[in-house]
Amino acid sequence: MKKLMVRLLSGEKHQMFRISVFAVVISLIFGAVVLLMISTNPFASYLNLLQGSGLAPKHSYAGMRNMFTDFMSFLDAMTPMIFASLSVMVALKGGLFNIGVSGMMLVSSFCATALVGYSSLSAGIARPLVLITGIVSGALVGAIIGALKFKFNINEVVSSIMLNYIFMYVLTFFINSYYLDPVSRQSINISDSARLTIIDIKAFGLKFDVPLAFILAILAAFIIRFVMNRTTIGYEIKAVGLSPAAANYAGINIRKNILLTMVVSGALAGLAGVTYYCGYVGSIQPGVVPGLGFNAIAVALLGCSDPIGCILASFLITVISKGSIYMSSQQGVEIELADLITAFILIFSACSGFIKEYTDKAERQLKEKNFNEKKGGAQA
Repeated sequence: MKKLMVRLLSGEKHQMFRISVFAVVISLIFGAVVLLMISTNPFASYLNLLQGSGLAPKHSYAGMRNMFTDFMSFLDAMTPMIFASLSVMVALKGGLFNIGVSGMMLVSSFCATALVGYSSLSAGIARPLVLITGIVSGALVGAIIGALKFKFNINEVVSSIMLNYIFMYVLTFFINSYYLDPVSRQSINISDSARLTIIDIKAFGLKFDVPLAFILAILAAFIIRFVMNRTTIGYEIKAVGLSPAAANYAGINIRKNILLTMVVSGALAGLAGVTYYCGYVGSIQPGVVPGLGFNAIAVALLGCSDPIGCILASFLITVISKGSIYMSSQQGVEIELADLITAFILIFSACSGFIKEYTDKAERQLKEKNFNEKKGGAQA
């Protein structure tokens, strides 16, 4: 077993990528065991996840729907996941753990909804304003967390968790007081001209949705990757994240980079909020913290804290979350099983550092053993 792990996971080239794939495979195996324990076919269940995401054909479709319409809905759900995972990733690069993505999503979406979503502005003005409002409001929340970190040394995990619930309860009050739809018990749907998803387009005998910000999410990932790998700003953020003491010795402004990291992370979380609530969903459910903000942690870890890895990991996690409804209906299992599989992925992804250390240590031991055997044979 040790030799197999060394063969599969050792070596510097793409090691973390291979460890992430290993984590996914082990997670799916654990998920399959759970499905077998409740007398459910895991292969059929995993196929249902693909079918529910528009990546495999279903047996039948409702009127004006097919595999393409399901896939467009999948891309719509994947868009905020990419932004949210990029938010977590940027914070991790700066040595910070942003667990406040959910709160940032709520604030950005509420501000965009209240300021732009109920206006009579045309689509050409309203949609860019929704994006700008999301970026600014999310960045402001990130700035608050960053300021608490470098001014008062308040751990960002503690402050972001507390702010999550403060924002949730405050915004719940305002929604219930001024913006509540008495039928859906959610905030009133924003206008179509402000929504970042064009819904119910009828073409070619189909009715489907178009996520306008999907290309922006992909573009943002490549921009973040360029900034982190090719610019002085990215170098300083990573230097502070790796060793604040060494960065300070090199003359890098620690406080400025902590604040900058959280501002950028907050801006990306703000984009996740508006693409989710003002795009994919169209309204805000009061009294609920979006689980997508926490799933983004798994995505960022699974993506090896790399922007392109975040896109690939977002694809996988969205397949599980989006396809879970169809899997539940077809297999008669609880929808929470998809969350369990995601939890397995999070656990094994979080252990990627340990897996790397264990594999590297096993590789050194095997090399020493082989060297000693050759040395003993030569002496004989």
